[in-house]
Amino acid sequence: MCPLKPSNKEDEYFAKQEAIKLRKLALKHKEQMSKEETKKLKELHWMHCPKCGHEMQEITINNVQVDKCFICGGLFLDAGELEKISGRQEGFFKSMDKVFEES
Repeated sequence: MCPLKPSNKEDEYFAKQEAIKLRKLALKHKEQMSKEETKKLKELHWMHCPKCGHEMQEITINNVQVDKCFICGGLFLDAGELEKISGRQEGFFKSMDKVFEES
């Protein structure tokens, strides 16, 4: 007898529920933080790689300024930059957010 194997749709459902829960927690935390705390965090982390913590540099790709970590090789994009680099229309990748938004 084979153990039941979850379907892709079932996996997607639970991934979406987890993403919704994490998003709610993050928004709640953001609301509770004071402006001073937010300012200190920005000063501490501004232009530092979220993966390895080293300083990042701005480079230009397809006329778009992106943040590059030359230590770990990470490339980090702000909102809308992926569309500009790839030549896709504005909002093309934004539609992916709907997968993880509240219904």
